Amino acid sequence: MSQSLPDRKTVRLCDYDYAEGEYFVTICTEGRVHYFGEIEHGEIQLTKIGEYLKMQIEITEKLRVGAVEIPCYVIMPNHVHLIIIINARRDALNASGAPQVDVPKTDARSASLQFGPQRGNLASVIAGIKSAVTRFANENNIIFAWQQRFYEHIVRTQTEMNRIAEYIEQNPYNWVTDEYNI
Repeated sequence: MSQSLPDRKTVRLCDYDYAEGEYFVTICTEGRVHYFGEIEHGEIQLTKIGEYLKMQIEITEKLRVGAVEIPCYVIMPNHVHLIIIINARRDALNASGAPQVDVPKTDARSASLQFGPQRGNLASVIAGIKSAVTRFANENNIIFAWQQRFYEHIVRTQTEMNRIAEYIEQNPYNWVTDEYNI
């Protein structure tokens, strides 16, 4: 008896590497449940798992100094928006002996699991964040689940980057009318 996996269509560009570039990424919780906190007066009040997500985003950038940058992000009650910049050449330099940032021992296990063999591409960066937060939830008996996929948009111009950064910064203030506010 053999089981076949469901035939899923990819939303990724077929001929695009995703190992280098600038991306606008949105990751949602399953069912868009408000796990990360609530918006009060235009600011997110983070839950325990929301705080851990914030820490994982900041650790991700520190682990790959120069290879992965997250210059702008916002955690919302049921999703997170990030601008992720991947510089594959810097990752190659780091792999060849450039100094790395020390990660606190409490985060060493999650940090080591964040970047597998494909450590330099967008999917592995997202997988690292998602798996670390999921593991934290499981270890702390917090009911939690991510939506299976994530949305990404390749940022092609500085004008587009500026528009996206402004959208991210204004997101908590616009929560009342946000499409993710369900």
